Amino acid sequence: MPGAEPPDHAVGRSRGGLSTKIHQLVDGNGLPLVALLTAGQAGDSPMFLPLMAHLRVARRVGRPRTRPDTVRGDKAYSSHAIRGHLRSRRIKAVIPEPSDQQGHRKRRGSRGGRPVGLDAADYKGQNVIERRYCHIKQWRGLATRYDKLAVVYRAAVILNAVIAWTRRLSQAF
Repeated sequence: MPGAEPPDHAVGRSRGGLSTKIHQLVDGNGLPLVALLTAGQAGDSPMFLPLMAHLRVARRVGRPRTRPDTVRGDKAYSSHAIRGHLRSRRIKAVIPEPSDQQGHRKRRGSRGGRPVGLDAADYKGQNVIERRYCHIKQWRGLATRYDKLAVVYRAAVILNAVIAWTRRLSQAF
């Protein structure tokens, strides 16, 4: 829940000590659409479905859009649940299959199913996500997390997103 303070304040142990993970959905230009926080030890793929549930892109007329045309992600997002969710909503998944999943599929033979199709040219656009995180880490307060409360830290993440959108929209005029 974006507005509620989690009991752990979204702070958890990871290899580098105490940390917080910022999970975002971005558009094709690297502009953030949805941002959620978890503790540092949390995985990336369990947050995919909550991120998609919060996705709302306004249109000029009608309901907000909740279904993107394509989802690009790294190997961490290659799971049956995520791929099934995307397939059921007719969203193109541009997510490579990890080598361990390839081995499991091949070991099962004909029962293992078809290999995952990956559009390599489209996957090259995945770097906009990494560039977005580089922009976030340029803010010292976001890179080091001085705030105790997760809602205050998330507000800084949202402010960073607003500034990114404002810059993009001011360039358009």
